[in-house]
Amino acid sequence: MKLTFVGADHQVTGSCHFMQTCGKNILVDCGMQQGSNPFECCELPVDEAQIDYVFLTHAHVDHSGNLPLLYARGFRGKVFATEASAGLCSIMLRDCAHIQMQEAEWKNRKAKRHSGIEPVEPAYTMEDADGVIRSIVPCAYNKEVEISEGIHIRFTDVGHLLGSASIEVWLTENGVTKKIVFSGDIGNKNQPLIKDPIYTKEADYVVMEATYGDRYHPRQKEGYVSDLAEVINRTFAKGGNVVIPSFAVGRTQEILYFLRKIKADNMIPNFPRFEVYVDSPLAVEATGVFQKNIYTCFDEEAMELVNKGINPLNFPGLKLAITSEESKEINFDMTPKVIISASGMCEAGRIRHHLKHNLWRPECTILFVGYQAAGTLGRILIEGADEVKLFGEAVEVRAKITQLPGLSGHADKGGLIEWINAFEQKPDKVFIVHGEDTACSLFADCLRTEHGYDAYAPFSGTRIDLITGAVEFEASPVAVKKRLRSVSDVFARLLAAGQRLIAVIYKNEGRPNKELARFADQINSLADKYE
Repeated sequence: MKLTFVGADHQVTGSCHFMQTCGKNILVDCGMQQGSNPFECCELPVDEAQIDYVFLTHAHVDHSGNLPLLYARGFRGKVFATEASAGLCSIMLRDCAHIQMQEAEWKNRKAKRHSGIEPVEPAYTMEDADGVIRSIVPCAYNKEVEISEGIHIRFTDVGHLLGSASIEVWLTENGVTKKIVFSGDIGNKNQPLIKDPIYTKEADYVVMEATYGDRYHPRQKEGYVSDLAEVINRTFAKGGNVVIPSFAVGRTQEILYFLRKIKADNMIPNFPRFEVYVDSPLAVEATGVFQKNIYTCFDEEAMELVNKGINPLNFPGLKLAITSEESKEINFDMTPKVIISASGMCEAGRIRHHLKHNLWRPECTILFVGYQAAGTLGRILIEGADEVKLFGEAVEVRAKITQLPGLSGHADKGGLIEWINAFEQKPDKVFIVHGEDTACSLFADCLRTEHGYDAYAPFSGTRIDLITGAVEFEASPVAVKKRLRSVSDVFARLLAAGQRLIAVIYKNEGRPNKELARFADQINSLADKYE
């Protein structure tokens, strides 16, 4: 019964934890790294083809975005997620694959101008995304699910995103039962639309996030609407656009909720009919998933509107841009408007086009409404860059760059402490993950010295014996180094296929000798062909 920390250790993105128990190999989350991370992540302890299950806390790509890559490298197990997360993943993972394929195509077009540059393959394809989506098993909140002998799980609404959950995992091996709780991303209280986090009462071990483990949010929900209205009023008075880089899933729907109230209360009196463009096909699809999960995920305030026949995510002047042509037309219209576009950290997607058209205009405002990881374009803009590169061209930053204070899907330090203090008895150990280096260290120290927890912030590669609680291997931080590509992307795919073949061979042990002999002949015939 072992736990190995793989990703999002002393850094925020790329969440991934590996458990080996009851003869099974399990991942909790399989996230994509975003921005520049300071430390290397260890390799998975086993080949991807040998992973039996993935337990997914929620659909954000820093927790789910490498699931298609897992599939591309041979994973054929099951992914367990909440019903709403399953719906969101079905669109988000396809969108990730589309971006991967687009970027590879762009790099290959660019490479044609230079000799000696080999073509690149996308990290994964739409077929890989479709394959792993078919493996998702939707689960209801608060219902214990038997995964296999000795392994049970339960999803609890943690209030971070539609479908987000903390996961309780019961493991029984050699007569010993241990319970480990993975917090996922703990939600901020009093958010629009979704419910507050539900607390868990008991655990032997807890793995919890610390995104804001070193700070408190400055304002509560009551100030969000007036702050947003003030930004819009000020920008429209100058004749500019308000451009909002927003996560397509979660944050975009919250902003729409606020904008509906601003419209209903006539808080922009000089521009009562102002238009709002949602320029993200993914955000449009995700909003549809929100509408389908009203009764299981919406909070009381949102349900009051629903019960009155009011759609909390729709209002006059809302425009949805689906095609690339519709997206381009937005910037040809000089009427002041609100533009909401993904991605939220400005790393990909249509938002980069809107930045190219609006960053150089002093009358415009770029309004950030979510966390910006280190090294992302969003973080670079917030930190005061005078110039950035977009599509190979330098763009001067003359627009006003601002943030909506306190608007976060993550609990702050106080909320994190409230969540861990809700356990009726202190867990044997609390492992702190999913925070920048300083946040993880400071929050672990706070839990130890101020609240009496045995808290520890592991680095990637650290391995824990869950029977005894002992640290079997304590990894040291390994700084990221720029690496030369040693094998081509296509050759890496070939290696992954070989790893999957080995896993399939082991799984066929015990089949009739006649079938195994035929299988061996097929493998040898293929080997003879390429030797």
